[in-house]
Amino acid sequence: MARYVIRRLGLAVVTLFILSVVVFVVASVLPGSVGRAILGPFALQESVDQINKELGVNGSLYSQYFRWISHAVRGDFGDSYKFQGPVTDYLASAFWSSTKLAVLTLIIVVPIGILGGAIAALRKDQASDRIITVTGLSLAVTPEFAIGIVLILFFAVKLRWVPAGGSADGSIIEQFKVLILPAVTLSATLFGYIARMTRAGTIEALAADYTRTAELKGLSRSRVLGVHVLRNALLPTIAVLASQMSYLLGGLLVTETMFNYKGLGLLIANAANDRDIPMLMAAVFVVGTFAMIMTLIADVITAWLNPRIRFGSHV
Repeated sequence: MARYVIRRLGLAVVTLFILSVVVFVVASVLPGSVGRAILGPFALQESVDQINKELGVNGSLYSQYFRWISHAVRGDFGDSYKFQGPVTDYLASAFWSSTKLAVLTLIIVVPIGILGGAIAALRKDQASDRIITVTGLSLAVTPEFAIGIVLILFFAVKLRWVPAGGSADGSIIEQFKVLILPAVTLSATLFGYIARMTRAGTIEALAADYTRTAELKGLSRSRVLGVHVLRNALLPTIAVLASQMSYLLGGLLVTETMFNYKGLGLLIANAANDRDIPMLMAAVFVVGTFAMIMTLIADVITAWLNPRIRFGSHV
């Protein structure tokens, strides 16, 4: 198990290095002048050239990348061009906001998705299976903004139970009221993926030899399902959850914009629009790092649940 984890760690480090290079190069080739974006369209060219020189954006890409990555590994992403303050302060606030939204979304969708997928598998080709499958597919292909608009119109405008958006500040109850609509919007979108993967894994596990062997040994139906079937059926679901966690933190542009929720997705969009290069690079790099961590955790859990993976020949 230790050798497997070390191999995965090495692969994660290489992936993060490639990610840092890609992020830096893409941010560097964005059109426009950094100095002009900071000083505004009416600033003198001499002032623009001077601030570009002070920021070091006129140097070679290699020197700029080395300076950026050497500070980034220490947690120093420089100052925001727009806010004129440390990037880490704004990044930490947005990360925490997106984390709260992601956690509430997972609390809602994971048990419902796994339960729905398991029920669909146990009642394969029956009415309940078709209802769960069709519902999941329909929600998965429905745009997030469509689901969000319906929720806002009904719960925020008509019933006035919760606000239509805002920041998750104040008491726990106030934060919950702000978070619940975007969380339900995301849960509706993710339900189909989780339910479908759980259903497929459960059907495969029910047909496996180890399940039939356990039944022949006289084990109870609940023990067979809980110990043998569910343990193996959740393997593909874990991989899906890991990928969706990175999405929940960095890919929430539509949802966060619709609910005016100040998380990482909205931060990345605003940074790109304002050409706030330090903020943009830091946010994308943090999201990528988190995605690598979640993938690593998913690989380790999957290997622990299935010894054939960690003892296999593939990495």
